[in-house]
Amino acid sequence: MTRVRAAVPTLVALALALAVGVALLLVVGAPPLETFRLLVEGSFGSASKISATLLAWSPLLLASAGLVVTFAAGLWNIGVEGQVIMGGIAATWVARTVPGPGWVLIPLMVLAGAVGGLLWAVFAGVLKTHGNVHEIFGGLGLDFVAAGLATYLVIGPWKRAGVASTSGTDIFRPEAWMPEFQAFGVGWPVIPVILGLLSVLVVWMLLRGTLFGLRLKAVGSNPYSSFLLGIPTNRYMLGAFAIGGALAGIAGTVQVAAFHHKLVPAISGGYGFLGILVVLLAGFSAVWIAPIALFFVGISVGSTQLDLQLGLDSAFGGVLQGIIVLFVMFGGAWSVRRASGRLTPQEEP
Repeated sequence: MTRVRAAVPTLVALALALAVGVALLLVVGAPPLETFRLLVEGSFGSASKISATLLAWSPLLLASAGLVVTFAAGLWNIGVEGQVIMGGIAATWVARTVPGPGWVLIPLMVLAGAVGGLLWAVFAGVLKTHGNVHEIFGGLGLDFVAAGLATYLVIGPWKRAGVASTSGTDIFRPEAWMPEFQAFGVGWPVIPVILGLLSVLVVWMLLRGTLFGLRLKAVGSNPYSSFLLGIPTNRYMLGAFAIGGALAGIAGTVQVAAFHHKLVPAISGGYGFLGILVVLLAGFSAVWIAPIALFFVGISVGSTQLDLQLGLDSAFGGVLQGIIVLFVMFGGAWSVRRASGRLTPQEEP
């Protein structure tokens, strides 16, 4: 009964978000039922669409899993976008310079992506722990640097022969493409999905059943008290940044090796910032990341059909995502307010 009561605010918030979404559709003259049908059909209506949705789901899972770790340490890892980009850059360097077959090249690209994201995240962590720079400001600054570096490489040293274009580098050779599993006439992104689900499982186990996870959550709850109790808070914060950055870097590898098959300036795809919303809706828990991320990706992928079928800008998908997050946040705040009201001792008359 307690769990049902705790879920009521979230259910009410989702219902209100749906009502607001329907109202907006009516205002712009779009049929709500047809719009929602197209969103579902556009992301799950065929084998090829399901495959595309799963491919988009994988980097979001990786970025979200890493963010759960940094959130557990009380850190707002806004630099996750830059970490995804740096992972993609590192994986691209391997694809362009390292010879060999795919079974050698793909693991090296994943490893390079993890290292690239890790180093970029630790940089933000060092600014936080040793430079007294808040992780939000340090992370945002590093996001811009990473994006600038990707653009420079695409139109500079790694530009296509005779062309300086922001459309991307040369396509990777086939050995640097993550292989797909062929079934039902469609290629399935098995490796990216395994990497994404494995990251969620590892993070869940790390935070639930290890001493490191227990201490990390203690640092996130009260760093000063944790320090007094002998926990090296700076070291644990850097560790959280390292894990989160490594997973974000692997997300960048998936982007270059399984989706674009080259480096493009916008390689992050917004998955870092979207991952923050996913983790907020999941209540900072790894348990609900997979279904919530799939829901968000379904909206993003399916929204392309809105422009084709209804003449409705595909940006409506992002608007719907924002409405859902906003109302769920309001619902969470309402729950906290009610709980604090019940826990506050009543004054005697």
